[in-house]
Amino acid sequence: MQKYHILNPPERQSAAFEKYGIRSENVYLDKASGKNFERPAYQKMLKMVKKGDVITIKSIDRLGRNYGEILDQWRFITKDLSAGIEVLDIIILFI
Repeated sequence: MQKYHILNPPERQSAAFEKYGIRSENVYLDKASGKNFERPAYQKMLKMVKKGDVITIKSIDRLGRNYGEILDQWRFITKDLSAGIEVLDIIILFI
């Protein structure tokens, strides 16, 4: 079974992940804004990701505040880390 790594915005999102059976120990929570990627939990999550893992996020804006940032993070996760991204409000798994 694949291990899920989750980039989770504030607690209002937690119920969505519970609904999908994602365990709380696999949730990485940063309370800071998504303006940059110096967020401690986000960086910790990226270090934990292994090839074939899936990062589940509530919405695409968790990866960045503009198109360029989102694309950069998307490429890093899918190409450099060889991990998948699942966006819950899009309902498509990208690997």
